[in-house]
Amino acid sequence: MSAQEHKEQAAASQQSVAIAIVTVSDTRTEETDRSGQTIRALAEEAGHRIVDYRIVKDEPVQVQAALEEFSAGEAQMIIFNGGTGVSRRDQTYDVLARALEKELPGFGELFRMLSYAEIKSAAMMSRATAGIYRGCAVVSIPGSTNAVKLAMDQLILPEIRHLAWEMTR
Repeated sequence: MSAQEHKEQAAASQQSVAIAIVTVSDTRTEETDRSGQTIRALAEEAGHRIVDYRIVKDEPVQVQAALEEFSAGEAQMIIFNGGTGVSRRDQTYDVLARALEKELPGFGELFRMLSYAEIKSAAMMSRATAGIYRGCAVVSIPGSTNAVKLAMDQLILPEIRHLAWEMTR
């Protein structure tokens, strides 16, 4: 079966994907979390359901706790935004890289390639990643609104049904 046939079969069987959003930030609140709001709006516009949402500090124990809680719940996909850079406080990637049971390296590679078209060589400092944890798809993207739009429009939403379907086969 071709990739296109897989996507078509997935779309037919997986109408809506249950998504949890985790914003990793030391400064954002629900009112100022434009990236989390953007993920929610784009996902809902595409017909998906937001089943959980949380803002956590860029602390490994908080990132790990959100991963554990949301992967044990209704979510089929957890989208982390923020904490993917190289500063001392950016720890989302480190927590997720240790936890992921299956990595999807193509996600980070494609995200950085697409980002390069917009931000040039600064794209190499992104540690965007994706993988599978306890039967749940996990995606981690930078916290900027532009990065969120890029990831959602170009990578996540075009494949979300396919990915959710593949995890149940």
